[in-house]
Amino acid sequence: MEIREYAEFREEEIRELYQSVGWQLYVADMAALKESFSNSLLVLAAYQDDELLGLCRIIGDGINTVILQDVLVSPCHQRQGIGSKLVKAALERYQSVRQVLLVTDDTPETRAFYASLGFRNFGELGLCGFMKIN
Repeated sequence: MEIREYAEFREEEIRELYQSVGWQLYVADMAALKESFSNSLLVLAAYQDDELLGLCRIIGDGINTVILQDVLVSPCHQRQGIGSKLVKAALERYQSVRQVLLVTDDTPETRAFYASLGFRNFGELGLCGFMKIN
């Protein structure tokens, strides 16, 4: 497996990956998804030969704050360390950033996954978070 920057948006492989994890809202507007990729600070992809296994997308200012926006791995390749490798490779590039944030599903699996990578729940830090969805 190789992790590399995702430089060229390939609509079919992206659609397939996002659909495989059930993120239908993302693929409902592929033009918007493509634009979000181009406006990201970093998109890393995990490949086995020419097969896209997963990806990780970082947004933010890259100085004080980055947001771990998307982390997804094809279901048939999950629980093989691919997601962890993607997140670690992405965050390695932003070691001096003060705040690394993410919003994710509240399931035991996602809590355990991100805790294993050093993330802490806002409540544990005496913080709360807010979101406005349009």
